[in-house]
Amino acid sequence: MTKNAALKPGVLYIIATPIGNLADLSGRMRDTMQQVDVLYAEDTRHTGKLCREMGINPHLRSLHDHNEAGRVQEVLDRLRSDEAVGLVSDAGTPLISDPGYRIVAACHKASIAVSPVPGPSAVIAALSVCGLPTDRFSFFGFLPARSLARRELLTEIAGVASTSVFFESKHRLLECLNDICEVVGEDRRICIARELSKTFETILHGTVGELLPQVRENHHWQKGEFVLVLDGAQQVKSEFSAQIQSLLLAIAKEAAPKKAVSIVAAHTGLDKKLLYDWLVAQKR
Repeated sequence: MTKNAALKPGVLYIIATPIGNLADLSGRMRDTMQQVDVLYAEDTRHTGKLCREMGINPHLRSLHDHNEAGRVQEVLDRLRSDEAVGLVSDAGTPLISDPGYRIVAACHKASIAVSPVPGPSAVIAALSVCGLPTDRFSFFGFLPARSLARRELLTEIAGVASTSVFFESKHRLLECLNDICEVVGEDRRICIARELSKTFETILHGTVGELLPQVRENHHWQKGEFVLVLDGAQQVKSEFSAQIQSLLLAIAKEAAPKKAVSIVAAHTGLDKKLLYDWLVAQKR
């Protein structure tokens, strides 16, 4: 295994930082943050506190959503002057629903080396404990704040075969779970990972219908930072006639999916879940 070495000049280092537990700091992470000529941070106050905890004092510059575009040329100029430059976000791995994409893309375009300093990631941490398939997954960042836009995206997610991962804030957790229940279905399996690596870490497993009332009744579970991991859609083969398929689609144009499914199931005796999964797949 390679030991820590001096940083290379003219390289942009993408440095992962702890998502809540300072014990997750690695020696390489600390050394890199200390040795770079300048360290760009999403919030210099937050990173400054982390640096003081580590006993280091790097040259900090801010780089966040509102100023990233204006920082691109500055970062490129530093790298072309053979400075070693570091980039951190407030927690976890930069660029994963955090600033930095413009900088990294510009470096590649300019043939400037970019090197990762791997470490904590809330997405990977949640996947590792979710108990759902992880051979394929899609990450959606934070879902839209407005219910209509959130439901539109959830309609797309409902038909995705791979596991879906997204973040949610404490202010919208219940609204989001309600929308998932209504759009995706109460029988879909989900993992709610709360406060990962922190003192009050909570990992909840079950169906959406099972967990929603539990979270609603427990105010402690509505606090903190959340990663939601949603099971993929079961790929259902059509086991009913083209005539019934046409009937279901026609009714679904005039009624909500669950209502359309109930009507067709009542007249045909077919399984509601089979009809619903097939209808969701068609809408996708």
